[in-house]
Amino acid sequence: MKFVRFIMKNAALASAPKHIEHFSKFSPSPLSMKQFIDFGSINACEKTSFVFLRQELPVRLSNIMKEINLLPDKLLTTPSVQMVQRWYSQSLMEILDFLDQNPDDHRVLAEFVDTLVTIRNRHNDVVPTMAQGVIEYKEVFPQDVVTNQNIQYFLDRFYMSRISIRMLINQHTLVFDGTTNPVHPNTIGSIDAQCNVGDVVQDAFHSAKMLCDQYYLRSPDLVLQEMNHKTSHPISMVYVPSHLYHMLFELFKNAMRATIETHESSNNLPPIKVMVSLGGEDMSIKVSDRGGGVPFRRIEKLFSYMYSTAPAPQIGDHSRTPLAGFGYGLPISRLYAKYFQGDLQFYSMEGFGTDAVIYLKALSTDSIERLPVYNKTALKNYKVCQEADDWCVPSKEPLDLRKYKVA
Repeated sequence: MKFVRFIMKNAALASAPKHIEHFSKFSPSPLSMKQFIDFGSINACEKTSFVFLRQELPVRLSNIMKEINLLPDKLLTTPSVQMVQRWYSQSLMEILDFLDQNPDDHRVLAEFVDTLVTIRNRHNDVVPTMAQGVIEYKEVFPQDVVTNQNIQYFLDRFYMSRISIRMLINQHTLVFDGTTNPVHPNTIGSIDAQCNVGDVVQDAFHSAKMLCDQYYLRSPDLVLQEMNHKTSHPISMVYVPSHLYHMLFELFKNAMRATIETHESSNNLPPIKVMVSLGGEDMSIKVSDRGGGVPFRRIEKLFSYMYSTAPAPQIGDHSRTPLAGFGYGLPISRLYAKYFQGDLQFYSMEGFGTDAVIYLKALSTDSIERLPVYNKTALKNYKVCQEADDWCVPSKEPLDLRKYKVA
C-alpha cells in the first residue's frame, strides 16, 4: 500500500510543471488589510475562503516557482534548493486536489484546513534551507556581480511570496478552526484591529534584552516616546503583531550588539531610544542607538543576502550566538515592512550611531499586499548583463601625476 502511494505521489509531482505553466499565466490578487479584517469579522464564510484560496494559492505558488527555474544552474542544482522545489511542487499538487471538490461538503472544508496546516509546517524551514543553498553555492563557485544581483532580486521576491502565502494560510486556518486566541481575543486571524504599537515595542525589546543579557551579561535600557497627532491615546493600528515584532526584534538585536561592542570598556551603556509617531498617512517607528554607526558604503550591504558579517550557521545548530545568524534578519525585516506598502530605512553616522526607521501605512485601506508577479519585466531582470559604468570609477590607488611631465 505504501508503495502504491509512493508511485501515485511521484506521478502527481511529475505533472506539476504542466500546472505551474497554467497557473503562472494568472496574476496574484493582492488584498488590503481592510479586506482581511472585513472578511474575517463581518463576512466570515469558510466556503467563500475555500473557493478563493484553492485558486489563489496555486497562482501565487506557480508565479514564484517559474522564477526559481530562472536561477543560475549552479544554484538550482544544490541539494537545499532542490529540496525547496520539491516542497513547493508537493504543496501545489495537494491544493490542486481540491479544485473539483464540493465546497458545500463540511468534510472537504475540514480536510482543506488540515492540508493547509500540513503545508505551513512543511514550509517552516524554507528560509534557512534556501539560505543553506546559497551558502552551498558560494562555497563552491566564484562570485560575480551580475549573478549576485539576480540572486538578490529573486530572494526578495521569493521571501515576499512566502510571507504572502503564509498570511493567506494563517488567516484561513486561524479564523475557521473554531477557537479564539485567549491572549488576544480581539484578533481576526493573525491581524489585530487594535494593535498597540508600544506594547509590541516593549515585547520585542525585552525578548532581545533577555538574549543580550545571556550572551553579554548586560544590556542597554529602552527609552520609548510616542507622538500621536490624532489623539492623546496610545498609538494603535490595524496590523499583524507578529510581523511588527519580527522587525523590531531584529532591530533591537542589532542595536544592542553594536552598543555593547562599541562601549565594551564603559560601565554605562547609552540607551536605545524609540520614537513612535502616528500621522495622517504613515505610522513610523524610529529605533536609535549609539553603537558606532556603519560606513555609508556598507548600508545597502546590510540588506544583501550575499553578505553577512557573521560566520554562516548550519541548520539545527543551536550553539551559535543568538545575536547572529545567516545575515537574513534585516533583508527579511524590510520585506515584512514592504509587504503592506511600508519600508525599512537605515540612516547611520559612522563613529556615532544608527537610526533605523520603520514606515507603515496608518490606514488599513492603504495597507495592500505587495506581491511579485511573473511576467516579461521579471524575466528581463534575470537577463541583466554587466555593462560599462557611465561614471568614472575611482581606482584604489591615487593617480601619480609625476608621470605626466610638461613638454
